[in-house]
Amino acid sequence: MPEIDLLKRYPKTKREHLLNERETVSETEREYLRTFPKEYFDGTRRQGLGGYHYDPRFWTPVVEDMAAHYGLNEHSSILDVGCAKGFMLHDFTRVVPGITIAGIDISDYALSQAQKEVRPFLARASCDALPFPDNSFDLVVSIATIHNLDIDGVKRSLKEIMRVTRKHAFIKVNGARNEEEKRAFDRWNIVARTSLYVDQWHAIFEQVGYTGDYCWFTP
Repeated sequence: MPEIDLLKRYPKTKREHLLNERETVSETEREYLRTFPKEYFDGTRRQGLGGYHYDPRFWTPVVEDMAAHYGLNEHSSILDVGCAKGFMLHDFTRVVPGITIAGIDISDYALSQAQKEVRPFLARASCDALPFPDNSFDLVVSIATIHNLDIDGVKRSLKEIMRVTRKHAFIKVNGARNEEEKRAFDRWNIVARTSLYVDQWHAIFEQVGYTGDYCWFTP
């Protein structure tokens, strides 16, 4: 269960100027945005992603690193848990021609906006109840998704990821190393229900039997 940053080539954005704005988001707004509507993806940066559009410079380098690290080929299969508009899966089909893809998300809006090439392989589902048999995929990936559930949902999600993978898993979740990082994450992420320190994540991994790879999201 190594810590490895397979998203190190994902372009970084400056967030400092938005932290104060995001602190003004009310709890009522947060609950609405937790349904991941249009406003979360294609509204303002105060509300979420501020316009989530396909650009190969974002996911293509990440996909190249994942494919190399896990030795993926045309016989491999991958599930993206929290796939949004399916951009990462789209790039997997380009980087690893012939790979079998699948993705799930709870956002009706994001799924409706997915690229037509990957849309048939996406489904509406929650990460704590994956609609797939045991040992279905060679790699299960979940980027900044499972911490959007409460702590019990997080535990169920980790168990589900381990259930449906037959080889590898990789997740990115908030994981604060100190109080400053914890405060920054809590100010930044307006949809997360679970915010933990690194040692708390390690304890949960051990408790639920998560043995996949991971890295930390920090604003």
